[in-house]
Amino acid sequence: MLTVNNLSFSYGEVQALHSINIDVPQEQIVSIMGRNGVGKTTLMKNIVGLLKSSAGTIMLENQGIEKFPAHKRIRAGIGYVPQGRMIFPKLTVTENLRIGLVARQDGKVIPDEVLDLFPILQEMHNRMGGDLSGGQQQQLAIARALVTDPKILILDEPTEGIQPNIIQQIGQILTKLVEQRQMTILIVEQYLDFVREFCQHFYIMNRGEIVANAETGGLTQEIVKEYLSV
Repeated sequence: MLTVNNLSFSYGEVQALHSINIDVPQEQIVSIMGRNGVGKTTLMKNIVGLLKSSAGTIMLENQGIEKFPAHKRIRAGIGYVPQGRMIFPKLTVTENLRIGLVARQDGKVIPDEVLDLFPILQEMHNRMGGDLSGGQQQQLAIARALVTDPKILILDEPTEGIQPNIIQQIGQILTKLVEQRQMTILIVEQYLDFVREFCQHFYIMNRGEIVANAETGGLTQEIVKEYLSV
């Protein structure tokens, strides 16, 4: 589905990503893990087109997209939920969702199946985004990305600052998207229990490089201690 080959990126003189290689198979949830500051968000921004890589290729369903601007990558099938959610606090829930319609090719109606995944958003459709709780804002951010009708959904730290019951709901929704809509999901996540429960494969980054990857069952205590423990 999504393949990144030898991707590199620099902030001026500082190289932040070093020849990154990852493969995200169709209909799987794959996590990117690592301590703070190792390049996880920088990698996501390179994949979605918010940053321009200095080398390497990004293939989405066998189409090279590394030269596409961000809006064209969305139209090609990438949905993105950034770290911090980035919803519009002065717009209503419905208005936030309508922003995602810009990327759709088939009309200007918010799909019922998106609203069905998040009943709380239907109840609060006229409420301002800034008045929602953190968990509700995260659900809104995911729903807005789904409105674009993506083939792959990329989420950056979706459980950060979220209460445990909403974390479970998010994991269950992502699983449902894979099982019922054949979606592919790439997620930056540091919550180990979430990765072990909901992800099939993991990659670990350190200092801008991939230093480990395996099926989730291979996320051993030794790996956690070496690359993830603070």
